[in-house]
Amino acid sequence: MSATSHQKRRRILAAVAGLTTVGALVAAMPAGAQERANGHGHGHGHGYGRTVDVQLLSFNDLHGNLQPPAGSAGRVTHTNPDGTTKTIDAGGAEYLATHLRQAREGHRYSITAAAGDMIGASPLLSGLFHDEPTIEALNKLDLDVTSVGNHEFDEGALELARMQNGGCHPTEGCYEKTAKGKSKKFRGADFPYLAANVTKEKSGRPILDPYFIWERNGVKIGFIGVTLEGTPNIVSAEGIKGLKFGDEVETINKYTKVLERKGVKSIVALLHEGGLPASSSYNYNCDSPGPGDGVSGPIVDIAKNVSPQVDALITGHTHQAYACSIPDPSGKPRTVTSAASFGKLYTDTTLTYDRRTRDIVRTSVASANHVVTRDVAKAEDMTRLIDRWNALAAPIANRPVGFISADIENPFEPFEKPLGNVIADAQLEGMAPADKGGAQIALMNPGGIRAGLVHKASGSEGDGVVTYGEAFTVQPFTNMMTAVDLTGAQLITTLQQQVSGANQAAPKILQVSKGFTYTLDTTKTGADRIVVDSVKLNGEAIDLGKTYRVAMNEFLAGGGDGFPVLKEHKNKLVGASDLDALTAYFAAHSSAAAPLAPPATGRITVVK
Repeated sequence: MSATSHQKRRRILAAVAGLTTVGALVAAMPAGAQERANGHGHGHGHGYGRTVDVQLLSFNDLHGNLQPPAGSAGRVTHTNPDGTTKTIDAGGAEYLATHLRQAREGHRYSITAAAGDMIGASPLLSGLFHDEPTIEALNKLDLDVTSVGNHEFDEGALELARMQNGGCHPTEGCYEKTAKGKSKKFRGADFPYLAANVTKEKSGRPILDPYFIWERNGVKIGFIGVTLEGTPNIVSAEGIKGLKFGDEVETINKYTKVLERKGVKSIVALLHEGGLPASSSYNYNCDSPGPGDGVSGPIVDIAKNVSPQVDALITGHTHQAYACSIPDPSGKPRTVTSAASFGKLYTDTTLTYDRRTRDIVRTSVASANHVVTRDVAKAEDMTRLIDRWNALAAPIANRPVGFISADIENPFEPFEKPLGNVIADAQLEGMAPADKGGAQIALMNPGGIRAGLVHKASGSEGDGVVTYGEAFTVQPFTNMMTAVDLTGAQLITTLQQQVSGANQAAPKILQVSKGFTYTLDTTKTGADRIVVDSVKLNGEAIDLGKTYRVAMNEFLAGGGDGFPVLKEHKNKLVGASDLDALTAYFAAHSSAAAPLAPPATGRITVVK
């Protein structure tokens, strides 16, 4: 879709609001938005010389984090010149809006783009309302375009279409009333969601626009948006029935040619797939000792094969921070960036556009990540938005569900996570009774744990109190729990699939319930990393021929996250949701007088 199409959409929205002309719409916009609509706002000189600098601001993996993320999820690491490090509190839509607006000042040509997972796996403030608050916030942020990510499909393709086009939820209806007491209709995204490699199996056509052309005063830049090809492995199968997810490189290269035929030679790929930098510091130099040497993972091979006509890749998915120069197929360095997650960073990239060639001067591309610090003024319009939705969510969000004696964290890197142990134990306890499934073991996928639990109060509830809203932020998917039959051999294969097959390059270590133990030998490779004779239940070796009752969420039971063996289960019994299991566990095991302590680790012995 072109910029002109979206100008048309804004005219329609203006008419709905009673603003019948484009001029009326522009007059109703804030000053910065007026400038952008007219193509005059943000300037580098007058922009009519041979070259013009175009500012590209980008971020990824917001996941509906409108309020500042709590605990370690809301911090970034900075490396000082002397090699020491410090952490900085970061994130929150009120601060992100301020930082983006300040960054645009003085730039005649400024684009804001994102690389997917804007919604899905969201905290309660957004998730409770099916992410309508986040789309509304992104509209206020003046987001120009984003690719889809895997989490855009959490509620299925029809719900994603509603996010784009608007309309009230099909079962819950409209959440707000107008001043006249009528239902207030959700208007959808003012920006295009791009899904070039997500096609309908029957027609082969993309389910949303494959590309977007941004244009100002003759400067044209094309954006192609794709999600990772492996999306079907990490979302619910029900939500993507009838859809096909194509190869990222093939799709980007295909639409690069389409854009070139339309006369667009400056092209940026928005790609929801990423890499793993060697350092967790956002300002780490990943071009040392050579271009792109400090980053690994899927993005490296993708970047090395995407057409040289693509001038930059904005990436996501891995929640990491980097601004690298990975060589393209011709060997020429090309900018590849990612801005961590949850709105903690944004990337500022300068693209120097040559009016004669209509292409980006690659040698002049400069890019860096910047922290969304919380020491700036809050954007008042974003505060009003958050307050409005908070008022609707408060009766549910603020209800206490448990108590903790200290932070129970969900660290990114360690194999065994304290909060993972709590969740696995909660799921085992919920599914262990004979009439609930008779579970003996529980397995929890690490990607389903979205945040840690922080002892310090987030509001007026008091230190150590876990609210329903905080529990929801930890487990926002509300997957239904199941208890299934697996043989001992299938259990061993499950553990091996954590570190082999689809998960060999980026292992997914399941969180396990108490009594289930094994050794993971990281000095070996693939399935051999699991020491088979170390796998035990309550001290007894797993019997390969015996049947065990295993609790897991329906996502895992469907083979999600690269565990195909789990689809071979038998005798499935469906229980309560994972969130209900967690809140019930807190009710049974914590009180104000006896809060739950962080559990000990040691269920997984790691050999390094």
